Amino acid sequence: MDNRKPIKLAIISLILFSTLISYDLHAQNSQTVKNDSVYGNLKAEFVWEAKVKIANMINVGKSKYGARRVIPITGGTFTGNNIKGVVLPGGEDWQLVRPDGDTELQARYLLKTNDGYVIQVINRALIHVPAAGDNKTPYIRSVIDLEAPSDSPYDYLNHAIFLGTLKVPEIKNGEEPYVIIGFYKLL
Repeated sequence: MDNRKPIKLAIISLILFSTLISYDLHAQNSQTVKNDSVYGNLKAEFVWEAKVKIANMINVGKSKYGARRVIPITGGTFTGNNIKGVVLPGGEDWQLVRPDGDTELQARYLLKTNDGYVIQVINRALIHVPAAGDNKTPYIRSVIDLEAPSDSPYDYLNHAIFLGTLKVPEIKNGEEPYVIIGFYKLL
């Protein structure tokens, strides 16, 4: 009996299996490309606006990645469609000013709705300020991760992607510093 026959059959089977897997993956990729929704325009709807009060910046200093700083979050309010409440004190906005001048930030804080539910916010942002003399508007956008109690009326926040805008208003004399964050649900 030829001992090579089982080896030949195994090789042929492996080639056939590989071809079928390759064809199946190609078919899946082709279906994805033909899906018009992948190339549709992204849309977002307004969810709420938060006025987040902040304290003085703590300058941590330069690291191997850039200049580090922390801004304590001291409170605030938020109001939107069918939801409103307060920003709880105790959160922080950790920032990294990169060598290229852009700022990355990661803020983590809590919201408490008027009906008593607590929602965790993790906000990751990029701030790009154009060079001096350039009349372009600064680019400030964020991706926001919301975590609400699953047994609350706000469970829907756990099942969507949220984007954010940030505005640093001109602070009036005697007014506590704050920023305005717009929350938008990606549709």
